[in-house]
Amino acid sequence: MLLTTADARRSVFHRAERLRSLSETERDLIRLANEPGFHRWLEQIKATGGCAHPIYLAGRTTVFHPDTGQVLRHYDTGDEPGGRLPVRCRNRRETRCGPCSRLHSGDTFHLVRSGLLGGKGIPSAVAAHPRLFLTLTAPSFGPVHRSSDGSEPCRPRAVGTRCEHGPLSCGAAHAHDESAVGQPLCPACYDYTGHVLWHAHAGELWNRTTRAIRRHLATAAGITQSRLGEHLRLSFAKVAEYQRRGAVHFHAVVRVDGPDGPETAPPDWATVDVLEGAVRAAVLLVEVSMPYVAALGERAFQWGAQLDVHPIRRALEDGPVTDQAVAAYVAKYVSKSVGDVGGTDRPITSYEELDLLPVSAHTRALMGTCWRLGWLGELDPLSLRAWAHALGYRGHVLTKSRRYSTTYAALRTERADHQTEEESPLEPGVSEAAWRYVGSGHTPGEAEVAAGIAEDLAGLRAIAREEIGSRGRARGTET
Repeated sequence: MLLTTADARRSVFHRAERLRSLSETERDLIRLANEPGFHRWLEQIKATGGCAHPIYLAGRTTVFHPDTGQVLRHYDTGDEPGGRLPVRCRNRRETRCGPCSRLHSGDTFHLVRSGLLGGKGIPSAVAAHPRLFLTLTAPSFGPVHRSSDGSEPCRPRAVGTRCEHGPLSCGAAHAHDESAVGQPLCPACYDYTGHVLWHAHAGELWNRTTRAIRRHLATAAGITQSRLGEHLRLSFAKVAEYQRRGAVHFHAVVRVDGPDGPETAPPDWATVDVLEGAVRAAVLLVEVSMPYVAALGERAFQWGAQLDVHPIRRALEDGPVTDQAVAAYVAKYVSKSVGDVGGTDRPITSYEELDLLPVSAHTRALMGTCWRLGWLGELDPLSLRAWAHALGYRGHVLTKSRRYSTTYAALRTERADHQTEEESPLEPGVSEAAWRYVGSGHTPGEAEVAAGIAEDLAGLRAIAREEIGSRGRARGTET
């Protein structure tokens, strides 16, 4: 049946009405599915693992034969959808990009594990070296609400637990996920200035701690510190984690090697017990003093009273702190940030912005303290305003000594080489490349598709893990 002009107009009108009734994401999905390069774009996003905020590059790469100059391979984004190529954002934060965070956590697991069991260029003999797993905490800046199993009160009333503003007690039993956990009992008495400044000096506090451990090891051996390098080398890897009160604490792996690093055995006198004694003595005594500031006076910063030190055992030995468990624990927390405890992952650009952030009053007070202290010229080196979103903490989430194990760059290169060899073994050559940044992120429809891809890939990994586990259990039953 032929459509009249009036019917055609009504059809267009109804179509426009239907489109207006759709959400922005739904309209963008329709636009995306009708793009001529949609299927190729899907392949690209699958290659990024469903990255939530990909970086788009435009350019070309040409590979020449090193002797003849013949072109072996050539790639140009001119033939790609939009003339660009998406690559992973590589953001470690789970709140920003789940797929890249998972990949970074996996790299961290192998980085830490290789320093405990060997591999990735590290000899397996390191598994026999003295190794400790430490947890170092910040001191108390004022009592905060605590979580319990639901039966014990948060802060029972006791004699003398008062301040000028009232009693410092709480009879409620807080669940772990309650918003009150970590909030001060008395915000007016809480040492926000001390909290922020401790964060700003935490990196130097750790540096001095490692130097102090070396001094105590030298003392235990009866040698001077300057000659300690002739006998052993101290290696470490540490990760920073935010507690619910907004204070950073550190989990660290500390290992003693021979004088040439992990390739050599430490001296016989450098036992786990000697290392633990050196660690405890160093943590107890180390201190960082802040130069006098007229508005603040003199301040000194130390570790908190809570210190956990555990020898790291091999996976087949008894004990909860094994090399595999430690590597998994560190990898778990490397994807976390202040955003996971109610803060924000993005830098703050103005003091007025603080009132608009969806954060707790406690977190807002810490950020505001960073901003106000940043006005003091004597504290300019601390960059408190630039790091107000991190509550004053300027350090990397994971740091390690040079000889502890491999590096993130080496792990990424190894993975890229493996993927390239799997796809098609290529003849080596001389590369000539020219690339530029042309954009980042997804449109609403693209974000929906990428999230679906990431979810599908996560489901496939879960199925693969279950299959591997089933095979392992089956082999165990047969034996």
